[in-house]
Amino acid sequence: MTKMTRLLGHSIVAVGLIGAVFANSALAQDKLIVGIYKSGTQQYFIDEAAGFAKAAKELGYQSKIINVELDANLAISAITDAIASGAKGIGITAPDQAIGPAVTKVAADANVLLVATDDSLRDGAGNAVPYVGFDGKDMGTKVGIAAADLLKASGWLDGGNYGILSVEVQTLSVCNDRTDASRDEVAKAGADAAKIFPVAYDGTTNASLEAAGPVITAHPDVEKWVVFACNDEGALGTVNALANAGFSPDDIIAVGLGAYEACRPWAAGQPTGFKAALYISGIDVGDAAARALINSIETGAPLPPNTVANTSIVDPSNYKDSMPCT
Repeated sequence: MTKMTRLLGHSIVAVGLIGAVFANSALAQDKLIVGIYKSGTQQYFIDEAAGFAKAAKELGYQSKIINVELDANLAISAITDAIASGAKGIGITAPDQAIGPAVTKVAADANVLLVATDDSLRDGAGNAVPYVGFDGKDMGTKVGIAAADLLKASGWLDGGNYGILSVEVQTLSVCNDRTDASRDEVAKAGADAAKIFPVAYDGTTNASLEAAGPVITAHPDVEKWVVFACNDEGALGTVNALANAGFSPDDIIAVGLGAYEACRPWAAGQPTGFKAALYISGIDVGDAAARALINSIETGAPLPPNTVANTSIVDPSNYKDSMPCT
């Protein structure tokens, strides 16, 4: 049974059915929390939804999961529908941080608890919404150090004709925190800043594949490539673009962020440009968000301002010690 199949057992709400499902009066109850996720078909967010649902069930609550993909308007509608259904707490990974003032006002007016997961949000007065997730700068620093160490070990700095692809979601501050930090660490290792090329994408594999291709083509003199990104999807799409351009895995040093895509070729024993990745557990974030909401609902205590999960670098030699790979 796949993770997606298991999640269906936890009542994932399909985007097109949000209104119909929430109209069901059986859901209007005192013990309901709702998780709203962008890009809900990506493995990380599938895991996060599973962690949210499992923690809710363990604590005697019902949960609903809504996938809004990258639709900011749908995310705002989902907040409204969740409140109308009787939700006492909501966790949201927003597709656009600009909706912070809108969603926080709707939740505050209804006296419903709200936590931002993965991507930080601010209300209309500029105050930070309670946050559950990771420290973006710390994640990017770890990815950058891993990429820098691999680059130094490769010998490419000693005269090799290399390039570095920084795969960036430039409209999202948490992603900029990650890739800016990675860029800084690679530069500290002695990489030429003029050889670092930005690749702008929206967080999806296909977008990074399409965006990386022209950047690679524009630098035909580059023989070796280093890749880092905001997430594993960004690194994967870029690695695929490099493969399409004829580069072998030996000519690619890609460090993922998530490890859920990077581990797949490792598990299959396939040659890959992924040489390392930062393992982050969506399950842990979903679990923490549900527990923070339910604790506050039950005790009346304020939500903690920040709940930060741990991360670690893995590679083909040790990933099995830290993570499952599906």
